[in-house]
Amino acid sequence: MDWDDLKVVLAIARNGTLSAAARALGTTQPTVSRRLDGLERRLDAKLFDRDAGGLRLTALGQSLIDGLEQMDAGALSVQRQVAARDTGLSGEILVTSLDWLGDEVIAPMLARFGASHPGLLIELVNDTKVFNLARREADLAFRFGSFAQENLVERRIGDVAYALYASASYIERHGRPEAADGFSGHRLVLLDRAAGEVPHEAWLPVLAHRARTVLHANGLRAHLAAVRGGAAMAVLPCFMGERDADLHRVALPQPMPVRAVRVGFHSDMRDTPRIRALVDFVVQEFAQLQAQLNPLA
Repeated sequence: MDWDDLKVVLAIARNGTLSAAARALGTTQPTVSRRLDGLERRLDAKLFDRDAGGLRLTALGQSLIDGLEQMDAGALSVQRQVAARDTGLSGEILVTSLDWLGDEVIAPMLARFGASHPGLLIELVNDTKVFNLARREADLAFRFGSFAQENLVERRIGDVAYALYASASYIERHGRPEAADGFSGHRLVLLDRAAGEVPHEAWLPVLAHRARTVLHANGLRAHLAAVRGGAAMAVLPCFMGERDADLHRVALPQPMPVRAVRVGFHSDMRDTPRIRALVDFVVQEFAQLQAQLNPLA
């Protein structure tokens, strides 16, 4: 059997639909459908039942999954070991980060590192998606909080402080915000509901119980734009808020919780020179930047 056909079976089983499997494999839905049809024809058996909700494994298909998972894990292990071979400071590094952290902090660091190592090609992807490092969806990841995946090496490299900010024009129009009265008469921009509860906003429903939420937005640059425009207050990383002379930090009864920044990579890549060199570099960079990332410490 062709391993590429078997990977299609595994992707459909994991994702439930042809279109989702195609996205996971980086190919097209017709290609996935064609490979599945061809494999079922050669086996003279159905691996999936089709219904309105997608595709469900048949008994035969289900019996194959454990073996396919083991084959996939073995193939990925080989890929990681090949990628981790000692090629010196050359090759490619795929890095993933989140929203403002990737753009404002990580990208300049990676550019400086890349400029000093012409044999390296570094790609940065900013996305809320949690990339699977075991599946080599990324080589290196920057995240807030701990990594949940197994067989990863992770390191805490810095802390980010947050505060509530308002612009001078907002304060002139609406008065100075007062936590003592629940920010009565004031307006807030919050993260979108899909983000769930995050530490730097978890206190708002109680502390700002008399403020009105005027916008939910899924990126902190949108929050910054709303604050700059004088439309509302918002929680921002101090790294962003303190650099704008027009923004004022709103007094709070106590500082907001800081968020730990961690870098992680698969343990198979531990001794890869380019990974070690980049991690050492960003650790030094974060140390130099820490006073700006957490000015409230």
